[in-house]
Amino acid sequence: MVRTVHSAEQVIAKLKALENPETLAGKAHFGIDVSKALGLSMPQIRGIAKQIVKDHQLAEAMWQADIHETRLIASMIDIPSEVTEEQMDRWVLGFNSWDICDQTCGELFDRTPFAILKVHEWAIREEEFVKRAAFALVAWLAVHAKKMPDHELLQFLPLIEAQSTDPRNFVKKAVNWALRQIGKRLAELHTPALKLAMELSGSPDKTARWIGKDAVKELSAEKIRFRLGVS
Repeated sequence: MVRTVHSAEQVIAKLKALENPETLAGKAHFGIDVSKALGLSMPQIRGIAKQIVKDHQLAEAMWQADIHETRLIASMIDIPSEVTEEQMDRWVLGFNSWDICDQTCGELFDRTPFAILKVHEWAIREEEFVKRAAFALVAWLAVHAKKMPDHELLQFLPLIEAQSTDPRNFVKKAVNWALRQIGKRLAELHTPALKLAMELSGSPDKTARWIGKDAVKELSAEKIRFRLGVS
């Protein structure tokens, strides 16, 4: 597919032409904030993003449009090398839905030079989606950052342990996700991740116990052990 230059107005017009309010109730059922959504599916959104030449300024304009779909598009068309710390700190405060949080972290933020720094900064913040973003970044780094040394992922385990008692749904699921992704990356990471998961599974705290038990279940699965070559 040939990418072409678009203006924000052109992209928004494309999105609005596909508006489908009938899908909003279903999205809301899965915890997505649809208060400013048009109701497009992710394949539709990705299809439009693939038609657009990546552009940092256009991405910023799409973010400022403050429509659910334009913010998803923004994460897909921005240029990681042009993203600033200020932008990341500003955008993360605009996260009001798990899908925007996770997509932005996995499409864009994890590819910036500030990703590790933001994990450490955001993990101790109190805002629910800011903290979720920290652990979504960890999960995506474990998947996408193929050249990241193992020790840089191991440094996140203490953060996971420290935040494992946050009972908020979108936080605890991201903490669990981060732990599982670290443990599934390499055999060398599986053992320490599983060890932490087992420790958490015995925690007196209900949330930490759930995070640990769920991670133990996946990391102990035969297919995971076989793929990693661990006994």
